Amino acid sequence: MTDMEFKEKLNKLESIINEHKDQQGALMPVLHETQELFGYLPEEAQKRISEALDISLAEIYGVATFYSRFTLQPRGKYTIGVCLGTACYVKNAQGIMDKIKKEIKIGAGETTEDGLFTLEATRCIGCCGLAPVMTIGDDVYGKIVPEDVTDIIKKYQG
Repeated sequence: MTDMEFKEKLNKLESIINEHKDQQGALMPVLHETQELFGYLPEEAQKRISEALDISLAEIYGVATFYSRFTLQPRGKYTIGVCLGTACYVKNAQGIMDKIKKEIKIGAGETTEDGLFTLEATRCIGCCGLAPVMTIGDDVYGKIVPEDVTDIIKKYQG
């Protein structure tokens, strides 16, 4: 995102804040819409929210880090999730995770430099019959082996 785009989004943030400012419990909807706007909660946005809603930056940080819906770091275009729940784990989900890390050169919780992928270790996603499972966005890949990872990733590198 360019500096100009970031500044435009900060201006939109002012509208979001003003829309909710006088509501009880305004912080959650403001954070939610900020996350949608930026794709994450940048520090500058948190500071503006803090000042406008008269809520400490520490409280905002606490809320943002408590709820898994929020992220403080930019995320990739595609989020890769590898289920490490029991059924997947016993069927070599860790091998899948290790292959993805090697393939895209990042660890869990990180985003590739090109902004294409974010890798997450997840818990049960309810597809135990397909173990081991990985997701990319809304796409679910089940009964995979580490050797499948390269071809799956290539579909999204297009």
